[in-house]
Amino acid sequence: MVLYTSPFPNSFLSVLHSFSWGLIFPCYWLADRLVASFVPTTYEKRQRADDPCYFHALCIIITTPIYLALLVASLPFALIGFLLWSPLQSARRPYIYSRLEDKHHANGATLLTEWKAAGNGKSFCFGSANVCLLPDSLARFNNVFNTQARAKEIGRRIRNGASRPQIKIYIDSPTNTSISAASFSSLVSPQGGDNTNRSVNAGMKRTSSMEYKGDNAGSNNSEDCREDKGGAGEPNEGEENTCIVRINGEDNVQMSEAETETINGQAHASGPAEPSLEGDAEISKTPNHKQKEGDSGSLDSYSASRESLVKVRIGDGTADQSTVNNKLLYKASIMKKTSVRKKKHTDETFDHEISAFFPANLDFLCLQEVFDKRAAEKLKEQLHHYFEYIVYDVGVYSCHSCCSFKFVNSGLLFASRYPVMDAAYHCYPNGRGTDSLASKGALFLKVQVGSTPQDQRIVGYISCTHLQAIAGDTTVRCEQLDMLQDWLSDFRKSTSSSSTANPEELVAFDVICGDLNFDNCSSEDKLEQQHSLFTHYKDPCRIGPGEDKPWAIGTLLDPEGLYDEEVCSPDNLQKVLESEEGRKAYLVYPTSKNHSSSQKGRKASLKGNGRRIDYMLYTEEGLYLEWKLEVEEFSFITQLAGLTDHLPVAMRLVVSTGEEDP
Repeated sequence: MVLYTSPFPNSFLSVLHSFSWGLIFPCYWLADRLVASFVPTTYEKRQRADDPCYFHALCIIITTPIYLALLVASLPFALIGFLLWSPLQSARRPYIYSRLEDKHHANGATLLTEWKAAGNGKSFCFGSANVCLLPDSLARFNNVFNTQARAKEIGRRIRNGASRPQIKIYIDSPTNTSISAASFSSLVSPQGGDNTNRSVNAGMKRTSSMEYKGDNAGSNNSEDCREDKGGAGEPNEGEENTCIVRINGEDNVQMSEAETETINGQAHASGPAEPSLEGDAEISKTPNHKQKEGDSGSLDSYSASRESLVKVRIGDGTADQSTVNNKLLYKASIMKKTSVRKKKHTDETFDHEISAFFPANLDFLCLQEVFDKRAAEKLKEQLHHYFEYIVYDVGVYSCHSCCSFKFVNSGLLFASRYPVMDAAYHCYPNGRGTDSLASKGALFLKVQVGSTPQDQRIVGYISCTHLQAIAGDTTVRCEQLDMLQDWLSDFRKSTSSSSTANPEELVAFDVICGDLNFDNCSSEDKLEQQHSLFTHYKDPCRIGPGEDKPWAIGTLLDPEGLYDEEVCSPDNLQKVLESEEGRKAYLVYPTSKNHSSSQKGRKASLKGNGRRIDYMLYTEEGLYLEWKLEVEEFSFITQLAGLTDHLPVAMRLVVSTGEEDP
């Protein structure tokens, strides 16, 4: 299958399309700004409450007539442009495939050579997020604004979080694997020789942050960080950028106040902050990008809370420059893993957490609601610092292939570190209400993740979708789930080049990611909860219809509280969501027919831990028979705090081959 690298089959149609959109854009922009001026966010309302001179109201009175006059003047040009633009959409391709041309940052070919289906297996990490990148006037109805600046910051946070090294701490304590009250971990090298073992003196409750001096955003050198591999168990093949630290601790691994102060003093004395990765001094107009104390979400900030920030010291502070390379600062994730996997929920077989960062070594990313085309370009540019392959501008426009007129695309975007072999998009034909104006649908992708010594390709399937959003449209969503399964089955059949007798390809995984717009606890969503999709695909957060696992939390934030001081940074939001009261205050909860729609009036009887409408599903059906697929960890991520009204989710799967290392 040919992957489309441009929206039109020839340059003439592309030029004609650009010309027609150039005629439409002034009218579109003026209408967007006019509506946006009358839809303030809660952040803007708080700022204007302190304005005694009503300056903003005066600005609206002055600018509204100007906007209206220019809007009327641009309408004739927009009409001409629309008459050209609309018929061109019948020739438009359903997506754009972008591959990073700069070979310095490219790593897809290298990744393919890493896995030869040998050893104990390999892990793959998947992420999904609804980023609410609508035109600014529409985004304001979700209490977010400045779409263009948000798009750039979202891309920076994602790729910075994913490109940091992964540090795994294995605690050897036969009696105590519980976590102390300290919410941070300090990793300090003794003032000794190069071969001295490092020591860690703190347990961890959750993923926190630390500063790390590494290579660049695309790849981090972690060879010097690997310690005591054999003692902690052999890692899966292909777990790059992983620093393994082994702790031979006492029964109670805790820090005294004196130790805490000493280590923090060493951290702050270890040197000044280095320049940021970008080197630019762009200041955003949105409050989301102002780094507050304790905000570690951007990784370009150098002010971090005492709980979440420590510096790695190498030897006596005079480490060789080649060891730290370009001295670029990154924050590394410390993930507490015990050698005997005792957890709060002892029946769970995998790790789960609320994390302030996207997982290190993120392999695949599925985004929803990337509707604004200019924002999509900015987001793509940022993501290309880490992901080599991106599929964006997915969907159809006008009346092409769908029964109703489509003003915007599907909003889907896919990014991958591995090469994309095939891609296909289908538009849901049964959208209703405002959802029918967007070409919501499903994007299906086939990626190559390795090859066997016999030159058999190892592939995986990933589906990204966004279902009907209007509450009460359960029948519509069920129909869309039916279509999703049928389309995915057809896609796998049409792209498979294998037979049972002569398999040319080995399927490692089949994953579905997306915003399904229903949760597993609301009484109104019973039809979706019992859909046959969940008999074929597994939800790591779900026990059964109507019941989630105790550790699973909602992914839909209450828009009214996005800019509250308690949750406006990744660290703060992480802390809030770890408590039941915090979740009740800042998450949207499942609805119940027995209670009113006012969330504040029914807090005592709320069910579950919030509305979890963003899903990551996987199946073992149709995979290579001799391999086994298991969940290694599942994360709810707060790194996009203040930038969207959804919590991103991430899942790491391990493909176990059952073969021993050569």
